[in-house]
Amino acid sequence: MLSKSQISFIKSLHQKKFRKEHRLFIVEGIKSVTEFIHSDYLVNSVYCTENVMPKLAKLPQKIKLNQITSTELGKISTLTTPQNILALVELPDDNEIETLSFKKRFTLALDGVQDPGNLGTIIRTADWFGLEQIICSEDCVEAYNPKVVQATMGSLSRMKIRYGDLSSLLKYSDVPVFGAMLNGTSITTIDFGTEGIIVLGNEGNGVSEAVANKISHRVTIPGLGKAESLNVAVSASLFCYELKRNILK
Repeated sequence: MLSKSQISFIKSLHQKKFRKEHRLFIVEGIKSVTEFIHSDYLVNSVYCTENVMPKLAKLPQKIKLNQITSTELGKISTLTTPQNILALVELPDDNEIETLSFKKRFTLALDGVQDPGNLGTIIRTADWFGLEQIICSEDCVEAYNPKVVQATMGSLSRMKIRYGDLSSLLKYSDVPVFGAMLNGTSITTIDFGTEGIIVLGNEGNGVSEAVANKISHRVTIPGLGKAESLNVAVSASLFCYELKRNILK
């Protein structure tokens, strides 16, 4: 049984300021929780209903397992329809862009992406295509927002996400910087090589001027219709596909 203080504490993690203060975030759903249990992330505790308990027979002993009722789960869940299991996972200690290596790999760079669903989809897409890291400007939505975590379907457990000043980072980049822009070389003809940073901009305004000035290769996804632009998550999917297709040629 959960106490009022436990319920209050877990509910506080629905908010970013308390996630930062307590260094914990929420993961829900058996698939996602299982992914985090078997990842480099540290799972602090698990709360689940009776019907999920048999699926957690091999849970590491260091993880606190708590059986609760559906009513209790509903009080702490971030979802309209709770998924019978919720875990508290520790935020990674190392969250600096400078700790990442950009050589011999591709990295997505997100400039001002605000929508949690878009960021979650981008993380899941990057994971599907084998990319391992994403860098975000400081005004991007937080990767540990419950809506982002849910949208990744467990892929966040395999991804390095870092936040920082994109303009400063790209200024001294030792790999090519490709940017998704309206005017540039067609994505179907450009040679991406075997390493680089792919910059994708804000949903409404695109890539900021400060970041755009650091892009060495402007890339356009050609369109035939009348839509003004592509959704940023869709653009990320097309870029990831082209990167891998280019390598496998």
